Amino acid sequence: MRIAVVGGTGFIGSRLVERLRKAGHEVSAHARNTGLDLLTGEGLPGAVEGAEVVVDTIDAPSFDAAATPFFRTTTRNLLDAAGQAGVGHVVLLSIVGIDRVPQVDYYRAKVAQEDEVKAGPVPYSIVRATQFMEFVPKIMEWTADGDTVRLPTTPLQPVAADEVVEALADVAAGAPLSGTDGTDGTDGTLDVAGPDVLPLDELGRLTLDARPDGRRVVVDESAGLFAAVVGDAVTAPPGARLGRVHYTDLL
Repeated sequence: MRIAVVGGTGFIGSRLVERLRKAGHEVSAHARNTGLDLLTGEGLPGAVEGAEVVVDTIDAPSFDAAATPFFRTTTRNLLDAAGQAGVGHVVLLSIVGIDRVPQVDYYRAKVAQEDEVKAGPVPYSIVRATQFMEFVPKIMEWTADGDTVRLPTTPLQPVAADEVVEALADVAAGAPLSGTDGTDGTDGTLDVAGPDVLPLDELGRLTLDARPDGRRVVVDESAGLFAAVVGDAVTAPPGARLGRVHYTDLL
């Protein structure tokens, strides 16, 4: 199968390209550093030409309100080019629970991106993933202050990046999920999550227990992006595909 991965040199995209190639697919990777500019459309026709499937793994350059026009423009440009090229399946990487946290700019932007895909001219699949395990240390840096890391008790269900890549590869090689009738609640979407739900502050403590650096975790329900998440909004809903890797395994 001929598959084009947009964002194919990034954290998830590069892993996906490698996995798909090992599975025997003909895969091309496209990103700004390969000459693709989704905002202007430069390099886009050539990127999708001949592709049977296009996978979108790009990220916005910021987490603020500017992410919404970025995702709307890039997604429309990609879908228009894919439609003109006769691509039969577009796969989008998104985030679990974004429609339940409208107060976060970046989550609203991802909802807008999903809406563009759903309204577009190409059959689609949306793979929503929970927080990547590999990014927990980065989340801790957002609210670190000297020897203290302030974290809320927000429940997360972190998933290993390679298990998200595995799900993306399986979906890309299959029929579009939007072809389902919606009676199972999928609406063209597959949710992917790790096996365990843990409070963010506990994830921070586990990280520092495994990699001590002199810092300690202090609960602060107002700290960072996840302070805006109410309840279990960004944990997996029923029917999600659950991974096998636990956060302590990754550590």
